[in-house]
Amino acid sequence: MPEEDEEIQPLRTEIKRLRKRLSELTPSLETLLKRRGFRIYKKEPSDDLMLPAKRFIDDFYEAMKRYSFRLFLRDAIKHQESFTGQQVTRYATSGVTDSYIDFLSHIKLVQSSGNEFVLAKRPIKSFGGTLEWFLCEIFRREFSAEAIWGAKFKRPGVGGDYDVLAKIDGAILYMEVKSSPPKQIYANEIAAFFDRVFDLSPEIAVFFMDTELRMKDKIVPMFEEELKKRSFAGGLAHPRIERIEKELFQIWNKTFIINAKDSIAGNIEKILSMYFRANAAHN
Repeated sequence: MPEEDEEIQPLRTEIKRLRKRLSELTPSLETLLKRRGFRIYKKEPSDDLMLPAKRFIDDFYEAMKRYSFRLFLRDAIKHQESFTGQQVTRYATSGVTDSYIDFLSHIKLVQSSGNEFVLAKRPIKSFGGTLEWFLCEIFRREFSAEAIWGAKFKRPGVGGDYDVLAKIDGAILYMEVKSSPPKQIYANEIAAFFDRVFDLSPEIAVFFMDTELRMKDKIVPMFEEELKKRSFAGGLAHPRIERIEKELFQIWNKTFIINAKDSIAGNIEKILSMYFRANAAHN
């Protein structure tokens, strides 16, 4: 309802202001990580990013909120050496795709050569880095959170990148970001996610997939199988994975499995709300 929106929006603005103020008063993300023995030695690599010049960043960020635009970018990267509009029109109408190509041309990410197009910056190995940047920007812009992406630590036994790390009201959030569809996710990736969660012990852990497909068919069963293989402190029983709503799931109100259905920022807001409400109930 429009009247409800008018009442809620000032509250959202005030919450963002208070969170920003709280972030300034609490230790930095880097300090919180150091307290757990994690020292960043690399972060936010720029060599594989598909980003425009700074003056176009806001428009690009807004475009990235559209699932069809993100799918289009994946196809453009796949055919980066030369593509036609038809080759990147799998997930939108030809009119929408043409508008996306025009937009990329305007912000100088795509160059035209007759009826074909090429990426202005090549080679781009994958969409993964750009997607991690976008998720990091969501935390910064929508939740006034300090956040980094593509972080590497020198840790014995546990390797790989921590895709997104954010400080939310003094809590550490770790998010694993997957740009592949569920059929391209394998058990070892779920295991690696839990290895990092157990090593870092963040207050909030999120496994995010940039898809609108069902999570219950493959991803949730893979999580259930991985949990059966692990032992928990104090002899706790293996936790159940419970549906929050639609394609959002939770484990012990602190580990979440989510996708991009409806709104990425909206889904993040829902799990953060659930975490903080559950945490307040136990205090």
